[in-house]
Amino acid sequence: MKKNLVLTGMMGVGKSTIGRILSRKLNMKFADIDKIIEKRQLRSIKNIFETRGEKYFRKIEKKITLKILKKENMVIALGGGAFVNSSIRSSVLNKCVSFWLNIDIKNLKDRFRNSKNRPLLISGDLEENLTEILKKREKFYKLANYTIKCNKLNKGMIVKKIIELYENKEN
Repeated sequence: MKKNLVLTGMMGVGKSTIGRILSRKLNMKFADIDKIIEKRQLRSIKNIFETRGEKYFRKIEKKITLKILKKENMVIALGGGAFVNSSIRSSVLNKCVSFWLNIDIKNLKDRFRNSKNRPLLISGDLEENLTEILKKREKFYKLANYTIKCNKLNKGMIVKKIIELYENKEN
């Protein structure tokens, strides 16, 4: 049985989009952790942050993510901050093949210019917020098995690169 394929990286890098494509091409099931949380909580992540706070969200995220990671034949898109959690990271690194989808702040900023759905980006300067979040998380993202520099790649190129690395990795 092949190991699960896990995508990590900043919010907005395309983990969900790339994950869906990978799951179809690799004939694996797909789990978008953020979508699962929203479905189980019956509200958006933005609403969870606003009403219950980030600490509550991270607790739910950890519980759901660790449960999903135990399933087999999965492509899993983690939430942007999930890989910072030592339990999640340890489970991913021990049982899965992980990919950090890395994109520069300028490209991320362009993607978020008009977004109101990202609780960590609502107030303050967008570029400063993104830079600060990345600075805190980068050392964890770097621990993924592979880093995919996405700045100059389209979806098809990213998917192709991940599949090549995933299939060549001894599972």
